Amino acid sequence: MTKKPLNYSDYLKLEDILNSQELKSAERGAPAHDEMLFIIIHQVYELWFKQVIHELNSVLDIFGKRSVVESDVSLAVARLDRIIEIQKILIDQVRVLETMTAMDFLEFRDDLFPSSGFQSAQFRLLENKLGLPKGNRINYGKEDYKTAIINKEKEQVERSESERSLFELLENWLERTPFLSFEGFDFWEQYSEAVRSMLAKEKEVIKSNPNYSDSEIEYHLLEHQRAVDSFEAMIDPKKHDQLVKKNKKRLSHKATQAALLIFLYREEPILHSPFNFLSRLMDMDELFTTWRQRHALMVRRMIGAKIGTGGSSGHAYLQATADRYKVFTELADLSTFFIPRSALPELPEHIKQNLGYHFKS
Repeated sequence: MTKKPLNYSDYLKLEDILNSQELKSAERGAPAHDEMLFIIIHQVYELWFKQVIHELNSVLDIFGKRSVVESDVSLAVARLDRIIEIQKILIDQVRVLETMTAMDFLEFRDDLFPSSGFQSAQFRLLENKLGLPKGNRINYGKEDYKTAIINKEKEQVERSESERSLFELLENWLERTPFLSFEGFDFWEQYSEAVRSMLAKEKEVIKSNPNYSDSEIEYHLLEHQRAVDSFEAMIDPKKHDQLVKKNKKRLSHKATQAALLIFLYREEPILHSPFNFLSRLMDMDELFTTWRQRHALMVRRMIGAKIGTGGSSGHAYLQATADRYKVFTELADLSTFFIPRSALPELPEHIKQNLGYHFKS
């Protein structure tokens, strides 16, 4: 059999793609020039969402295994790096859309009702795969967020709610971290002692500062006590679990311990890839937040205080999601509990060797 020569246009199905922009304004005999841009921008968004989900699924597969090897963590970092670069493009695309003025948009906006970007099944799927809790969602009107999605796409989004998300897999992976306790060295015990010693010294510095008045000393001691309480809640697993039960935290105490150890001792060779992985998760969270904020600002510029075409509160809804739809904030919050390198418990030499590339569990 002879293989038919592959043609560029056929391979990319360009005929289908380039003929899939149907202007609704043209159907009423008044084609709006900028509707073409509007359609193409959103089609490109959906293509990028598809690629992000493709990359994210590979990361979910890696961390869904019973054992995650070092090289696979590095592969996951590479996948997240690609997602991050795509996110930067998503943000930059807003600038292209902003070349359309508010008056240009009004030429075809009424033709779009009641469609809305809120109906993007792929983006809802992406949020669920990352680990956005259903209880954190802002309702679409008074309805469940899935009611806006067409039936043939709704089943997949609904199924993703019960599948293990990246947040859950991250927590499981961190809980299995083997470096928290070695013979002769307990990280958490040593870290707790270092923190309490550091805080005690800070308290004495405040009390003996000759430049503070009595009222200033009282104020700074009160602020210091808040820091002490925050550290103690971090150190004490019972206090941490209480915060989890109150939905003030999601990450388990054991997983939080492991993440903190990775951040504090990230210079140890075997912790390089785990540190990079945690860093990329925070990068993704920040970039999705930035994209939502840019989207909200653009919508305000385009429609002011009007409601969205899908019936949402427009700018107000988008801004609220930017503030609320974060998944990995607890990783970013761990910087609260960093201590200077000089105060870190020193790792015994045999443990430093175990944290080298020749480590064997």
